[in-house]
Amino acid sequence: MEEKVISVAPMMDWTDRHCRYFHRLMSRHALLYTEMVTTGALVHGDVPRHLRFNAEEHPVALQLGGSEPADLAHCARLGEEWGYDEINLNCGCPSERVQRGAFGACLMNEPKLVADCVKAMVDVLRVPVTVKHRIGIDKIESYEFVRDFVGQVSEAGCDTFIVHARNAWLQGLSPKQNREIPPLRYALVHRLKHDFPGLKFSINGGISVNEQVHEHLRLLDGVMVGREAYHNPWWLAEWDAEFFGAAPQPLTREEVESLMCDYMVREAAEHGTQWSSIARHMLGLRNGLPGARRWRQVWSDHRMKTRPPHEVMALAHEPVAQAA
Repeated sequence: MEEKVISVAPMMDWTDRHCRYFHRLMSRHALLYTEMVTTGALVHGDVPRHLRFNAEEHPVALQLGGSEPADLAHCARLGEEWGYDEINLNCGCPSERVQRGAFGACLMNEPKLVADCVKAMVDVLRVPVTVKHRIGIDKIESYEFVRDFVGQVSEAGCDTFIVHARNAWLQGLSPKQNREIPPLRYALVHRLKHDFPGLKFSINGGISVNEQVHEHLRLLDGVMVGREAYHNPWWLAEWDAEFFGAAPQPLTREEVESLMCDYMVREAAEHGTQWSSIARHMLGLRNGLPGARRWRQVWSDHRMKTRPPHEVMALAHEPVAQAA
């Protein structure tokens, strides 16, 4: 029986390589996704800046945004050369900036173009090509719309779909509102699996507790978690034992924090990275614990930026000890 996939969603401005390194400390088996990288950024920009990642992040998938088959094939090949384990095409982002580039969720209106993009990538890659999409766009709420999209794209060589179980409203809602206002319709994703039993489907949207994950895994091949994984990262420490049948993650929160301090020191030495740009990703680590608010305030205090990370950690734990 094929192993189920539990993944952390691609999230703009959040799931950079520092965030993924942090998440990997808590789960050895979760699949981690990059932020969306546009083909334009790779064709015309700084490739190492966009594609560099830490070896510890594996398994890690590169999400691309674009709609030109030749450009996507070129960028997908770059992703494979840099060592990514999967290339994912974004057909779900509703932002106006992405729409102006004629990709993201608006591509669901053009399944033939998406199929051409997928085929162009599949033809040049050895690693899997996957597609992340919505269940519909704007007021199109018929199941047939998403069914036909999946059917046409799968014929081009994609056998794995990650489905955000909401419509994307391309006009009138911000990306944040698009993650909250259109209703979740999980049943449509379950129906896709029923109608395409030979394809693999992961579900995304509004999933925040183990019970939900288990319920979806009874019917689907995977679950993708977004904001809850970012804001409540210690949840990931349960995943290896809970969903993969693996040994429990052995580290304490304090050990994870200390390892992140080591990483901050390394990043500063090798790349000149400010530790504050790394620490922002771990501010949810102590959610729900005594002293968590003061701990976050210390790690977020701009006056601390000149101090070494391990020293900041020691200062952050003073209010934690007082609250204990």
